Amino acid sequence: MAEVKRKKGESFESLLRRFSRRVQESGKLLQVKKIRFHTRGKSKSAVREAALRREYLRGKREYLIKTGQATEEDFRPKRSNRAR
Repeated sequence: MAEVKRKKGESFESLLRRFSRRVQESGKLLQVKKIRFHTRGKSKSAVREAALRREYLRGKREYLIKTGQATEEDFRPKRSNRAR
């Protein structure tokens, strides 16, 4: 962390400006912004399970539509009125 001590007679604004400049120069903000949304990759087994689940649900959906127990609209996401 950047550390700045107040000089004698220095205003708060100039102290803050010096601190901001020191933080920018250190590159810590860039590092934080880069890793902010980083997520760990899923394991092979988790990826495989997710793919099998999608395949199962897709087959089930197609079966229900084919047999007339459901329509395409039943599986479409519902639009919210809040966004308007």
